[in-house]
Amino acid sequence: MSTFLNELMQFRRGAWEMLASILIGVGVVMMMQPFAIWLFTYSFIVTLVGTVMFIIVSHFSE
Repeated sequence: MSTFLNELMQFRRGAWEMLASILIGVGVVMMMQPFAIWLFTYSFIVTLVGTVMFIIVSHFSE
């Protein structure tokens, strides 16, 4: 866990790509669930933020 946080603080690609991928996955799950309309409402924003974040962090150093 501490290495993950260290990589986040040092702007390493692996940790930030994982975080962006998790955001994309959470956004898709939010979009597919039938229970809460507020989750569906914010699902596109969460997915979009994760996608843009993934594009940006793909330029970080290894």
